[in-house]
Amino acid sequence: MEILFKSKGLAKAFSSQKALCRKYGAENGKVIMNRMAVLVAAPNLAKVSNLPPEKRHELEGDRKGTFAVWLKYPFRLVFEPYHNPLPKMPNGGLDLDRISSVMILSVEDYH
Repeated sequence: MEILFKSKGLAKAFSSQKALCRKYGAENGKVIMNRMAVLVAAPNLAKVSNLPPEKRHELEGDRKGTFAVWLKYPFRLVFEPYHNPLPKMPNGGLDLDRISSVMILSVEDYH
């Protein structure tokens, strides 16, 4: 899957495990590297597991259309499909099998 970043600062933080650990702590840095490896290796969003440890899930409410994967509790890696137009199914939902590019938005505790 193609991975983009919302900002240059975020891209810099994700440029190496050392940079990730410096910004998000040693444990989260390792977990983020693992989650990024899963995202990069997946041909599409449907192939990213919705079961632990990744636990890919769509967010709700004002964040509908964005997704997250678990990191070290309570943090999440938040991203959105990067397609224009968004691939949709006949029922109006997102077609995860056709989402092959995502933009990383943040690492946060949104709980």
